[in-house]
Amino acid sequence: MNKERLWTKDFINVAVTNFLLTLVMYLLLVTIPSYAVEQFHTSTSIAGLVSSIFIIGALIGRLVIGRIIGGIGSKKTLVIGLILYIITSVLYLGAINLPLLVINRILHGIAYGIASTAAGTIMAQNIPPNRRGEGIGYYGMSAILATAVGPFLGIYLNQHADFKMIFILNVILAVTSFAISFIVNEPVYQGHKQEHVKAAKGFQISNYLEFKAMPISIVTLIIGFCYSGILVFLSFYSRELHLVKAASFFFLVYAIAILISRPFSGRLFDMKGANVVMYPCLFIFAVGMLVMSQVNHEITLLLAGAIIGLGYGNYQSSAQAIAIKGIPPHKLGLATATFYIFWDLGIGIGPYLLGFLVPFAGYRGLYLTLAVVILVAIALYYFLLGRKVSVETVQTNIQ
Repeated sequence: MNKERLWTKDFINVAVTNFLLTLVMYLLLVTIPSYAVEQFHTSTSIAGLVSSIFIIGALIGRLVIGRIIGGIGSKKTLVIGLILYIITSVLYLGAINLPLLVINRILHGIAYGIASTAAGTIMAQNIPPNRRGEGIGYYGMSAILATAVGPFLGIYLNQHADFKMIFILNVILAVTSFAISFIVNEPVYQGHKQEHVKAAKGFQISNYLEFKAMPISIVTLIIGFCYSGILVFLSFYSRELHLVKAASFFFLVYAIAILISRPFSGRLFDMKGANVVMYPCLFIFAVGMLVMSQVNHEITLLLAGAIIGLGYGNYQSSAQAIAIKGIPPHKLGLATATFYIFWDLGIGIGPYLLGFLVPFAGYRGLYLTLAVVILVAIALYYFLLGRKVSVETVQTNIQ
């Protein structure tokens, strides 16, 4: 077997599974607010909370599973997560009141956190170490496609189908991902059982979080916080500007920009190191937010989508590669969970905190502020990681 091979059957199957998982997530993120308002007559703020509380559930799922995935096994964890994903997808059909809907959103998020963390771990275990930047970049395209197709499909179904049909479609997608998981092979390396037993005893933060992945995860929390301003407030901003039609294509343009650039950024990461990719990505993301704050035409809005895709989209895969760099195989699941916990936390708390800023600054002021926050994140990246990476690169070159 060629250890350098990237496009294996398992890699493709896990990527497809991740695509379907993420597709359901984003499809519901854009349709659940409308469902809550129309079915239960809630306010828009409560509807937004019902939608985003899924992310909190995902955070809980990752926090729990990151500690025990090494002992259970990544494939078994994936299958368990997908079974829960199917059950919670079906339960939307029986959520007859708002409290039941909220509870199921949390449970659905937990199932997603378990399944997606397992999928990410299988991917990390199978990618050759010297091709991780490129491999994670390609794998990340599965989620990127879902972030484009999910909202687009959700908006379309909102206009042409009832909510029961939407929920049934989600069940079909969840069952399909479950079926695909059976042809995914267990990664060859499963870690050391003694280490898993040791980790299970007592309460230690190190049992739940991988400290080596913390620096980049902290930066990712801030970046996810900023990106949540796009996810949640784009629809409101586009209505204010009378650009709703253009907004429906925002994530499509965003995805195209990533699909074109990801292969190059991944290879550049592997050949030249993290800083060569990370600094431009963060700066481009800040520029994209600046353009968002100045939108006054359809072209400008779609241009912002392309720029944000180049910046944020390539940052996310590169940051994940940094999070698992140098991590022992038996801790890859914990490192993957740590990275996504902080990412989910940023996206989860972002809508709530940014919602307080909108009445005072408006949407233009919101995106301008977020551009500044991203610039601050660049400085934070330098102090936590950037200068260390530079030193390591110099030492490697000398050797």
